[in-house]
Amino acid sequence: MPRFLRLFSCLLLAAACGTASPAVAGTVKTKIDVFDLIRDGRTEIHLGPAKDLNDPPSEIFRMRDGALHISGRGYGYLATKQSFGDYHLVVEFKWGPNTWGKRKTRARDNGILYHITGPHGALGKTWPACFEANIIQGGMGDLLVLNAKTEDGANLTHRADCEFELDRDGEKRWKKGTPRQAVTKGRINWEKRDEDWKDSLTFAGKHDLDAPVGGWNRLEVIARGDTVTHIFNGKLVNEAFAMSPHAGKVGIQTEGAETIVRRFELWPLDTFEEKWPPAP
Repeated sequence: MPRFLRLFSCLLLAAACGTASPAVAGTVKTKIDVFDLIRDGRTEIHLGPAKDLNDPPSEIFRMRDGALHISGRGYGYLATKQSFGDYHLVVEFKWGPNTWGKRKTRARDNGILYHITGPHGALGKTWPACFEANIIQGGMGDLLVLNAKTEDGANLTHRADCEFELDRDGEKRWKKGTPRQAVTKGRINWEKRDEDWKDSLTFAGKHDLDAPVGGWNRLEVIARGDTVTHIFNGKLVNEAFAMSPHAGKVGIQTEGAETIVRRFELWPLDTFEEKWPPAP
């Protein structure tokens, strides 16, 4: 058999057995430090028209002393200009002391946005169409599906198949092994999010994995083909399958809470092995 036919046959066999999958456009092949992208002008900032908080972008997102300082005094996000897929995203952050505006007394809130598509601010003039790994006190790693429409009415649809059950209050809660169901909008809570959660600075759930305010946390998003996992402080907290789209820009929010980010990196799959917490 000619060599090219043997190769073609092997590829067909591998695909049939589920062992071969094409690389996603924008596949991360070497470590990318998003801080370098910020310094090189390869990121963009979009802020919504909120009336209670509306500082200039340069005052909300600032590189200082090797870290990204997010003041929280605005609603919006910083995102890469380039799209990525097949990566292991690592973000290490801590809360600053300040909260602002209508969220002054509410839970500190932020989030990692990924698989961002379409124009900036397509959702409510503030957020993009994307998936979100939530960064909020008591809800670390919740999975949000955010859809939107363009100005000409075209749908920007994100969807995922998720394993979830309904909690006491009818909210979706990730539970590994339950039947997969399509989700096209809304939130899948992490497995042990407290059913009595309150949007308050003082609330803490008994199973929360958050470090105390001022302590460091790590949120990881592993995007492999059309699947994703959320890992918070070393624990698997959420998972999704058959995601569409399964590549896009990545970003981080500003949503009324001061946040310091000491690490924001994209690693090639199966290369990041650091344990949490880091060795002293």
